Amino acid sequence: MTDAEIAERYERDGFLVFPQVIDADLLREMQGHVEWKLEKHPDVSPERIFHQLIVDDPFWIRLCTDARLIDLIEPILGPNIALFAAHYLCKPAHTGEPVLWHQDANYWPLEPMQVTTIWLAGDDSTIANGCMRVIPGSHRSRTVAAHSKSTDRPNVLSSEVNEMVDENTAVDVEVPAGGASIHDPFLLHGSEPNRSDQRRIGLTLRYVPTTTRIKTDGWPAYICRGTPVEGVNNYPALPTYRAGEHYPFCGCDKPPWA
Repeated sequence: MTDAEIAERYERDGFLVFPQVIDADLLREMQGHVEWKLEKHPDVSPERIFHQLIVDDPFWIRLCTDARLIDLIEPILGPNIALFAAHYLCKPAHTGEPVLWHQDANYWPLEPMQVTTIWLAGDDSTIANGCMRVIPGSHRSRTVAAHSKSTDRPNVLSSEVNEMVDENTAVDVEVPAGGASIHDPFLLHGSEPNRSDQRRIGLTLRYVPTTTRIKTDGWPAYICRGTPVEGVNNYPALPTYRAGEHYPFCGCDKPPWA
């Protein structure tokens, strides 16, 4: 798919799927990283390995700055790209929680709202184990619907969009392990619980052009390609690998990884 085709289909539908992005070795390291994180934080549910738990982590930096991922979004964001936030979402077999219908733009302190999410599949993401579902074209209004707190049943975000969603128009976004999907911040999307025998690991990566301002003071962002804009955002030094404290991976002793 050419850059022009990526940009055109993204603008039309609000999402795209790329069946094969990272290689088998990096995929295995990603799977191991999630399992290591869960062992390191036994009090954290598998669906909630949020940004704050992975920023001081060389493997995470190595993964999210991988050129094969950045190539997917450069046609949309341009040549100067930073990572704004990330979240491992692991839905365990049988008990994995749903993500109720929502728009990402509802939650993010960005100005302007120029951001693209990559969903990187660590396991096969299927209808059976609760893959993402989207309403194609729902991003075109460029408006955020009202959302409200929702705690009557377990769900990852504890919130959902207020408006009725016509699920007859929903598309299931199945992605094989090692593949990825991308989606727009205004796209209506969610996912069902995992009632299958197969877990579902995924990493959501939120990228912005370096012209987009993160309005949370001191929030760490990371340059993935190109250059920053002076006075816009906080770019801390990359973490240094420390044996016994960080997840070991191929090349961990040979920085930088970005």
